[in-house]
Amino acid sequence: MDLSISVIGSFANWDVKYLLLFVVVFILVADYMKNRQPANFPPGPWALPIVGNMFSVDLKRTHESLTRLSHIYGDVYSLRMGQEWMVVLNRLEVMKEALINQGDSTADRPSRPMRNDLVHGRGLFVSNGDTWKQQRRFALSTLKYFGFGKKSLEPVILEEFLHCVKDITNFKGKPFAPHLIVNKVVSNIICTLVFGHRFEYKDEKFGELIRSFEIILQIEASIWRELYNLFPLLMRHLPGPHQKGINLWNNAVDFVKAEIKEHKKSLNPADPRDYIDCYLNEIQKGLKENSIFEEENLVVCVMDLFVAGSETTSTTLRWAFLYMAKYPEVQEKVQSELDRVIGQSRQPTMEDRANLPYTNAVIHEIQRIGNIVPLSGYHYTSRDVQLGGYTIPKGVILVPNLTSVLLDKNEWETPFTFNPGHFLSKEGKFERPEAFIPFSVGKRLCLGENLARMEIFLFFTSFMQHFTFSMPAGVKPVMDYRFGITLAPLPYDICAIAR
Repeated sequence: MDLSISVIGSFANWDVKYLLLFVVVFILVADYMKNRQPANFPPGPWALPIVGNMFSVDLKRTHESLTRLSHIYGDVYSLRMGQEWMVVLNRLEVMKEALINQGDSTADRPSRPMRNDLVHGRGLFVSNGDTWKQQRRFALSTLKYFGFGKKSLEPVILEEFLHCVKDITNFKGKPFAPHLIVNKVVSNIICTLVFGHRFEYKDEKFGELIRSFEIILQIEASIWRELYNLFPLLMRHLPGPHQKGINLWNNAVDFVKAEIKEHKKSLNPADPRDYIDCYLNEIQKGLKENSIFEEENLVVCVMDLFVAGSETTSTTLRWAFLYMAKYPEVQEKVQSELDRVIGQSRQPTMEDRANLPYTNAVIHEIQRIGNIVPLSGYHYTSRDVQLGGYTIPKGVILVPNLTSVLLDKNEWETPFTFNPGHFLSKEGKFERPEAFIPFSVGKRLCLGENLARMEIFLFFTSFMQHFTFSMPAGVKPVMDYRFGITLAPLPYDICAIAR
């Protein structure tokens, strides 16, 4: 009897082993069959089953990892992140071919689980097709009406700077953390355009909103996003930083909805005050036409505008303070040019830019080497594409690696060194090389470019006119970064000495 039980047990153990072996082989074969690509697909590193190349890339320095891989596999190569195929685009000519020449086939955004769970295909950033075209067209025309990139916006920016000066002057040259102050001063510009009013810097809800978006952007570029996109059904219920990001997003949505509710109470269709008023008017026009203009879309559009109109510019200015502290001779030369052209008796204007070639070159070099948005936004092939001698099928994610252009040794004399001469001719005149693409290229070119360029110029020149920046005694500038959707400097303290 015992022998029979032993034999049965042995067979049972072998059955379990064979079953497990069968399951493993089945998963491997199924994974291979599902993810195989045509013979002419771009090359790339070997991918693990299920997770692909998720652990082949340092997600804390993704742009650096992707650039190093381009040295091995070429300017057009592939990665598999979980079950998604991505093709990484490197160098200027490749990006122009993919995003401009074949822009009709590459303008779409991919629908990824984490982002889609938050916005459901709405808004300005991840929407596609006619929805995206109408929302982008409306946003550009409406913000242009309120002075987006126009001279009429200058007083708003310069007035906001004066609020900021008071806060910084109160430190009396002692070390302070510029992070939140700079975020608030920049965010108030987009708030004026979107909400119709600015917020006091002491407003707690305003401060929470800014901090929330910063955390959300960090999580969206972390391993948690990739895990969420790989296992959405599981990750929706598991605890982790991704849940914090979702909660913060929902809190920000509530903030925007409260603003919209207040707008409705005092809306005058004949005299719109801001973007929200104009959008509410558009909703009323389209009620009977099954319009894509509806309140949920308005909420996401406002969120997109807030992030696009504040995070990149504030990050650029924080890098600017660091570079000026690191290179005091550059800062001194900028201030000398400002003193000669503008003086101390008036504020800078956009008309001054043509007469400030060195200052303009310094601003552009900060944007180039700061590499603020290293990977731009992901694109998606809506049909088969021929690129770099390879065939990229419909439904593949494209990753524009802007780092490979902004730090390309073939485009820049000293790509890894801070050098304003990259933007100056031999005669000392400002010139902008074609490889300067911090706002990306093509149909998805950042719609906030004009506003960002105006803000960066006016804020930077105003700061240089009023203050000299230096590190606290005994502290050297740390030029390392924190990777997220934006490449932000690590938190630091700085001294601003009134001039």
